[in-house]
Amino acid sequence: MKWVLVIWLLAQGIVVAAQEKPLTPVNEQQLEMQAEREDEVTEDDAQWQQLEYLQKHPLNLNAANENDLQRLRLLTDLQISNFLLYRNLLGPLLHVNELQAVPAWDIPTIKRLLPYVTVSDQKNIIESLGERFRQGEQTLLLRFARTVNNSSEYSKTTENYLGNATAMLVRYKYNYKNLLQYGITGDKDAGEQFFNGVQKNGFDFYSFHFFARKLGIIQSLAIGDFTVGFGQGLIQWQGMGFKKSAEVLGIKRQGAPLQPYNSAGEYNFHRGIGVTFQKKNIQWTVFGSLRKLNTNLVMDSLLNAPEYISSIITTGYHRSLAEGNDRNNVGCITTGGALKVANNRSHIGVNAVQYYLAKPMQPGDDAYDRFAISGRNWGNYSVDYSYTVRNMHIYGEVAVDKLLNRAMIHGLLASLDPKVDMAIVYRNISSRYQSLFSNAFTENSLPVNEKGCYAGLSIRPVVGWKLDVYSDIFSFPWLKYQVNAPSGGHEYLVQVGYTPNKLVEIYTRLRHETKLMNEADSFPGILPIVPVTRLNWRTHISYRLTKAVELRSRVETVWYGRNGKQKETGFLFYTDVYVKPLFKPFFFNARVQYVETDGYNSRIYAFENTVLYNFSIPPLYNKAIRYLINVNYRLMRRSAMQQFKKFNCLFSLSVAQAIYPSKMAVEATKTDIEAYDRLDLKLQIIFSLR
Repeated sequence: MKWVLVIWLLAQGIVVAAQEKPLTPVNEQQLEMQAEREDEVTEDDAQWQQLEYLQKHPLNLNAANENDLQRLRLLTDLQISNFLLYRNLLGPLLHVNELQAVPAWDIPTIKRLLPYVTVSDQKNIIESLGERFRQGEQTLLLRFARTVNNSSEYSKTTENYLGNATAMLVRYKYNYKNLLQYGITGDKDAGEQFFNGVQKNGFDFYSFHFFARKLGIIQSLAIGDFTVGFGQGLIQWQGMGFKKSAEVLGIKRQGAPLQPYNSAGEYNFHRGIGVTFQKKNIQWTVFGSLRKLNTNLVMDSLLNAPEYISSIITTGYHRSLAEGNDRNNVGCITTGGALKVANNRSHIGVNAVQYYLAKPMQPGDDAYDRFAISGRNWGNYSVDYSYTVRNMHIYGEVAVDKLLNRAMIHGLLASLDPKVDMAIVYRNISSRYQSLFSNAFTENSLPVNEKGCYAGLSIRPVVGWKLDVYSDIFSFPWLKYQVNAPSGGHEYLVQVGYTPNKLVEIYTRLRHETKLMNEADSFPGILPIVPVTRLNWRTHISYRLTKAVELRSRVETVWYGRNGKQKETGFLFYTDVYVKPLFKPFFFNARVQYVETDGYNSRIYAFENTVLYNFSIPPLYNKAIRYLINVNYRLMRRSAMQQFKKFNCLFSLSVAQAIYPSKMAVEATKTDIEAYDRLDLKLQIIFSLR
């Protein structure tokens, strides 16, 4: 009977074929909007590593469980739930084309998924420990980056740095089918010392992880560095978690409670041991962590009071004496657990996290900091749930902190029609609610002091056309940084995509946001809040000339205004060319870009693909011409003595330069300088053996 369905799908001509290997992360737009919202770029490249590995070792859909599918971050929970119900009802898939029969699965979703999955007979995945340790893939990554800049502004910023200007990353990883993974990472930022001064042991940051999956009743075992994600991120979420973007259905936090950590970021992880047990429909996770945090310590010498933490530093920079004094100066013990009961359609879970700091935290004197965490101990506790009925998926989390301040998020994903999907999120988070290592679907960077409602629609009216829209209305009951009164705002986005054939892809996007902020030009001591509006319009075109050459161009315009005054406009244009000759060991891409804005407020962000697992999203402003060149060469050799061992070496070089014809330099912060003739160089070598 199933073969009849597959043959019918083939006869309809709706056959999906595997795509070319993506050259950039699948979430490029989400990363750009995150950089614009938070003025920083994540160093968590775990998803990119995962997808790169799955291109060589595809996930078998007939053996995949819920956690395996969630780790892809390419599917909604409604799609995952429908797929598992379909497979349980009709048995293993016979062909990838059968995915078209799964409710809420559309052709674009399937095409995006195909490079990372396969369909084959289900095999026993409980291999012996010896096979897990012998048959895996080993990779060694070496990355060097340096900014070449002789301007006086750059020299002033870096004159207090103790180390040289070269940044280095070394990462070794062993991976066997994602069932066993271990490795070590060493990272040195530009300006930090290396095997001298305060860094006698070499790198400023070291990380080790050991992670095993599916060991009988043990679903996951983490030793060393790992991340924890509970519920919808109200009490704990250390992995990647995007907020609003053109992926209007990407609203839900999803993934296993424990994940391995081997990225270069020095803050958002735990160090210790964690384990997830699973027996039938019951899952239980516990973890313990002991690590040191970078903090600003303050001591009132007049009152002879003990030191206290005024803020936790998350950047990981230790380039000067002042930054070095804040390095690893406070111990933090974290314990937590989660109990989850689930079936094919629903789950309910109870989560808890407890912290103990070696020194107490104390809120600052600013009014917006009034409800910040205080003391040595803190805790967060929550209940989360989900339920799938027909084409609707309902989920949420309700949390409290140590002082019983409340926070909640509830969401809905629904397939209203084979061509229409909807997403709704409601959140209500007390201005007094506080948490550490959290990341929920909110307007604020942390889940605190916010009420709001988000609604999104994704419509595919005819083949080749797609309309994505969302609207978000939010308010902040208490003061915020640079907002001296309760405030609010709204945001909406409309994106129209057109894909007439396999060679052309076009989208145009309009995004509008209005928030209230302090008036910049008011009288001293009087700072009324006024509306700040930002409007972006972007058009992006991708065109594949041949199987080896692809062109991409973008035009973007921004309008900025504060209370109808201080108006600024900005404009950006770039053209990319990607060249990947078939059956050749080399490939490269290049970009030429022009930007012109009236100032920093009208800055524009554009994703820049550099070396593998690395990217840049710099703020672009003033008048500048920027170019980017990436060259890659892959060396492969099969040993005559070991026919089953495959050696692979990828050399990558990235060169980017911004030239400002109108002024010498503009300094925004000490770590964000767009200076005249600034040249960014990156060299990376990846060795792999499998």
